[in-house]
Amino acid sequence: MATVAASHFVSITSHGGETKANLSQIGLRNQQQLVTHNGLRSLNSLHRLKMRTSAVKEAHPNASNKLSGTIVCGTGMNIVFVGAEVGPWSKTGGLGDVLGGLPPAMAAKGHRVMTVSPRYDQYKDAWDTCVLVELKGGDTTVTVRFFHCYKRGVDRVFVDHPMFLEKVWGKTGSKIYGPKAGTDYKDNQLRFSLLCLAALEAPRVLDLNSNKYFSGPYGENVVFVANDWHTALLPCYLKSMYQSRGIYMHAKVAFCIHNIAYQGRFAFADFTLLNLPDQFKSSFDFIDGYTKPVKGRKINWMKAGILESDRVLTVSPYYAQELVSGEDKGVELDSIIRKTGITGIVNGMDVQEWDPATDKYISVKYDATTGTGKKAMEKQLEQLEIQYPGKAIGVAKFNVPLAHMIFAGADYLLVPSRFEPCGLIQLQAMRYGTLPIVASTGGLVDTIKEGFTGFHMGAFNVECDTVDPSDVDKVVKGVKRALSVYGTGAMREMIQNCMAQDLSWKGPSKLWEKMLLSLEVAESEPGIEGEEITPLAKENIATP
Repeated sequence: MATVAASHFVSITSHGGETKANLSQIGLRNQQQLVTHNGLRSLNSLHRLKMRTSAVKEAHPNASNKLSGTIVCGTGMNIVFVGAEVGPWSKTGGLGDVLGGLPPAMAAKGHRVMTVSPRYDQYKDAWDTCVLVELKGGDTTVTVRFFHCYKRGVDRVFVDHPMFLEKVWGKTGSKIYGPKAGTDYKDNQLRFSLLCLAALEAPRVLDLNSNKYFSGPYGENVVFVANDWHTALLPCYLKSMYQSRGIYMHAKVAFCIHNIAYQGRFAFADFTLLNLPDQFKSSFDFIDGYTKPVKGRKINWMKAGILESDRVLTVSPYYAQELVSGEDKGVELDSIIRKTGITGIVNGMDVQEWDPATDKYISVKYDATTGTGKKAMEKQLEQLEIQYPGKAIGVAKFNVPLAHMIFAGADYLLVPSRFEPCGLIQLQAMRYGTLPIVASTGGLVDTIKEGFTGFHMGAFNVECDTVDPSDVDKVVKGVKRALSVYGTGAMREMIQNCMAQDLSWKGPSKLWEKMLLSLEVAESEPGIEGEEITPLAKENIATP
């Protein structure tokens, strides 16, 4: 993804507690614990510790008056988010942002929340639980280990195996899915099938005591939230390996589509590698006209995830409509999604990380009450224009400090996306008072109000092989319309409208809670109105 800044524009083209947990805090023994039941044995009574100390009214009769930033125990739900990315530990886009921001918002409502993702690197704040499990991967038995930390009210669990670690650490430039864009690692199916299997084990075998309200394993009354094709096997394994043997009988799976363009299509012969009964073949069976990775009949992981899960979601209401509108936007899964139905919930953003009032990367702090504060940076940009007339600055790599500074210094954000499931960049821009000029697609329709918080250019041609002249005309007209209000009272009012919005996960988390409760997992109850705890886990960096 390339970022280009010129004068007033940023252009994006889009196709253990808060300190280190020690071993006693997370209830570990001194020696390693090897669980060898291959995910098929129920935990015995010694492992079934009390999971919640009390209901919210008993534990906190004045819960509505609690101190900001304190998690109050509700009867709540046990929620396990599973994904190939979780920010800030691993992130290539919106998936990592969602698994970084939504779980803490759910924890703030009193739910017990875990994320499970691969351990791609030596995260300095994630500690070895000494718990290992043996899993059937392909035609071999594989042992994986769990690492853990507790941040912002969430149990962050990382699945450790060389297949994850060796792909990234110092060897591939942090490329999670393949050596280059559009190319998968050859063992991706094995890697992500292990992720799914490990995620089903974690709630049962990890004896976690991260805070005073919850202790012991999560148990079996769990709501799993599987994200994108990498986790699509989870509902299949849940049914074939667990529920068929009387385990996880009340557990449910919600499957969230972050980007329909990536589906996990592989040779049909690879179905045997997944260790699933033949009864699941029809859910994977898929035929397209492409020759990659093989010609003709294939298996499609995302298709199976959609069909085998209990509920299907995506990251914005308008994107949900697009997914069922036809083959072009639904990428050949539109008919499948029409059968199951789909719910769109627009993403929030991490308002702790993206806050112009406290941002460590910018020299001038500001908020919605000032409506400005960027004059010094505007003058610097004007000097650049004088010194280098007609020149533009292009940045072709992700740079966190620079991204913060660009949003603080720019007046407009140009987002000419052919499609955009939700988009976080426009939310981040509005948070900093930068007006978005956007294509009318996906979450951009849900989050930008024409003339109030930004400008719409209309929908673009989704054929990516050529540039449609009419799309170019839409961009020109949209930019001219935005420039016509530059420096006016109308623009200042739009800036204030942008910055005054609540763009956090608080609103979306309520919708997520309502949807997950509708699955009616045993012992699940509504949470409470809570505030997310701090601080942001900015220190989560890889160390050799």
